Amino acid sequence: MILYNLPKSLNVGGIDYEIREDYRAALDILSAFNDDDLTDSQKIQTAIEILYYPAVPPEEHLEEAYEKALWYLDCGIEPDDTPKPRTMDWEKDAPIIFPQVNKVAGFDVRKPVLIHWWTFYGWFMEIEDGLFSQVLAIRQKLSKGKKLEPWEREFLNSNMKLCELKQTEKSVSDSAEDDFNYFFELLK
Repeated sequence: MILYNLPKSLNVGGIDYEIREDYRAALDILSAFNDDDLTDSQKIQTAIEILYYPAVPPEEHLEEAYEKALWYLDCGIEPDDTPKPRTMDWEKDAPIIFPQVNKVAGFDVRKPVLIHWWTFYGWFMEIEDGLFSQVLAIRQKLSKGKKLEPWEREFLNSNMKLCELKQTEKSVSDSAEDDFNYFFELLK
């Protein structure tokens, strides 16, 4: 039952495929999604190859495998399809995210211990006040065109490199059909 069991496999084409459930695999996939040097097809391929281990589902089930991967990365939560500006980057923000997650978890999550992605993400969602929260709040206000408070403007001016976030031109396509067709051609 999904209420309390964390998925360690995903059912694709009627077969349960083992997945890398550790949060590091999910962060590697999310980093690939933000990599402008990768095409959408390469991002999809990377996600499937990282997540499904040790065996990747067969070609005829790759679209379903990718859909299940997205479900897993979204922690089983139905995503809101409303486009939103990007206000964080797991890779860039790692130095200010990890101390906050460590505080919530009560230990350094970077130690070599397996931590399920859904557990890590739960801790991440419980981050309260701190440097990451300040940076995120400023980015969100700026993305919505809202006026910053005087202290926020001062913080932004003093921490521009920390607060600026490169906006990517590309993201993983909402319509995966073309991406999958291209991906399948690469496999042949």
